[in-house]
Amino acid sequence: MTKQMELGGTFTLPGTSMRLKRMGYGSMQLAGPQVWGPPRDVDAAVAVLREAVASVVNHIDTSDYYGPYVTNRIIKRALHPYPGGLVIVTKVGARRGEDKSWLPALSRQELIHAVHDNLRNLGLESLDVVNLRVGGFMKPSAGSIEEPVTVLAELKSQGLIRHLGVSNVSPEQLAEAQAVTEIVCVQNFDNVAKRNDDDFIDDLAKQGIAYVPFFPLGGFTPLQSSALDAAAASLGATPMQVALAWLLQRSPNIVLIPGTSSVAHLRENLAAAELKLPHAIVEQLDAIARSNSKTELTTN
Repeated sequence: MTKQMELGGTFTLPGTSMRLKRMGYGSMQLAGPQVWGPPRDVDAAVAVLREAVASVVNHIDTSDYYGPYVTNRIIKRALHPYPGGLVIVTKVGARRGEDKSWLPALSRQELIHAVHDNLRNLGLESLDVVNLRVGGFMKPSAGSIEEPVTVLAELKSQGLIRHLGVSNVSPEQLAEAQAVTEIVCVQNFDNVAKRNDDDFIDDLAKQGIAYVPFFPLGGFTPLQSSALDAAAASLGATPMQVALAWLLQRSPNIVLIPGTSSVAHLRENLAAAELKLPHAIVEQLDAIARSNSKTELTTN
């Protein structure tokens, strides 16, 4: 059934011929617990990737610091030589500490090494899209990103990178990056319950830039909402399917990358692209973020 899915339609990255299915796949969960080390079952991870591609997913999000190095090597094992039209998007700008921590890695040499590591572990001569990951763990931090963007723009001019994106950034930081080079996508934390980027998403849509919400299902703390549960029950769907469908209907420039290590869960996620939410349910779901915002204002 998934082979005939439209997966939410398509979005073409600006200035490229990359026409992405709006429902992609995020590889972070292919690594071991805490995104560290290999998975318990590498063959199962390979099967998930092959099922995704067989289901016409043509956009895989990854990073060499997942594992570290684990997910890229599994992607290469599962899919190399890569089918035509498959876009692999990776991230640089962070590294893993020996204590499994997530650390910034934004110096010139760290970025150069990261790009070459991604090329080697994915088995590529040029990376389709590289996102510069900056800021804190879940939200942007103030400060200039011109220097690391300039380093990646140089690698792009050398042919090692085809296109650049940014992750965990503010609108001001995006504008700073755009003064250096073209930016084709923005990857920030956003979902039905945490909507900090509404105006930003609308502005990106006007510019024709993709917005890719990371942790669209809540991430390490899965989404929980009685309104989401009620909407799902009324539609005969799961709460997570409704959360993904809401994002797809939110704006045509939103491209999703939900992750999973299970073929069954992958199929469930992809089926969300076929779910059409009535206006009344969309209004109910919109209220989740407003309610959360009021709670945060009360408790902070």
